[in-house]
Amino acid sequence: MQFQQLSYFVAVARTRHFTQAADLMGVAQPSLSKQIRVLENSLGTPLFVRNRGGIELTSAGEALLPHAERVLIDVESAQRAVHEVAGLQRGRVRLGATPSLCDGLLPEVLTHFHTAHPDIELEIHEAGSRVLARELAQGRLDLALLIAPREAVTDDIVATPVMRERLVLAAPPGSPLPDEVDVAELSDVPLVMFREGYDLRDVTIRAFEQAGVKPRLSVEGGEMSAVLRFVEAGLGHAVVPEMVMSNRPTLRSIRIRRPSLRREIALAHRAETLQLAARAFQEELLTQLGEFRPRAGT
Repeated sequence: MQFQQLSYFVAVARTRHFTQAADLMGVAQPSLSKQIRVLENSLGTPLFVRNRGGIELTSAGEALLPHAERVLIDVESAQRAVHEVAGLQRGRVRLGATPSLCDGLLPEVLTHFHTAHPDIELEIHEAGSRVLARELAQGRLDLALLIAPREAVTDDIVATPVMRERLVLAAPPGSPLPDEVDVAELSDVPLVMFREGYDLRDVTIRAFEQAGVKPRLSVEGGEMSAVLRFVEAGLGHAVVPEMVMSNRPTLRSIRIRRPSLRREIALAHRAETLQLAARAFQEELLTQLGEFRPRAGT
């Protein structure tokens, strides 16, 4: 049983006339009649009763008709859905990003993309780079923004560096620190530290080790939003991405001179071809990153 045969069958059932059905389908009448016979042979029963008064459905034909019509409707709906997705009228993008990128970069990107493609669904997964890389490899994400994603670069994952960002010291209101400091000067400064496994925690600890001093921790164990709130509350300072400071007007951004701290952001996806909606979001993201890069430091 083929889709074309079902189309011809429904046309004959609706018109009750082989010639009219052939004209409706844009084929020669003998070709249509042949396909109907092939369908009947495959089912092992006649579908039409042919007589001088016209054409009538047999009981088998009446039983087949609603199913055949449903198949045609489903195929038409599928074709329309594909065309809508191909025209970026519909679709879904599953994007993963770290908390700092969700806070500092993504809102603007999501706004631009949603304005251009309002009917494409955006599904955001917020997690650390290691978790996002794993979800990407498992096919749970279309795209992921990762921090220094060495573990993500495999045969199945393509990770392209798109941005290098400066890390700064977020200072609470009233902090006595100057506008620029060396890490070695921070040994007596209370720090709000990210939780275990957070890439910024590892960067901060390595910087203090490189400077030959130990960090003085006042609060430990938060995510990005919690750490920034703790700093705003005056509980300490924190090493954070420069981009998140634009949303915290009450905090001071102190530049770290030595060692100069930066991190690399990469856009990753599986090696297979991206769907059109994900590709469109990738283009929008790269455009916005290009505009953001001068503000974030190079």
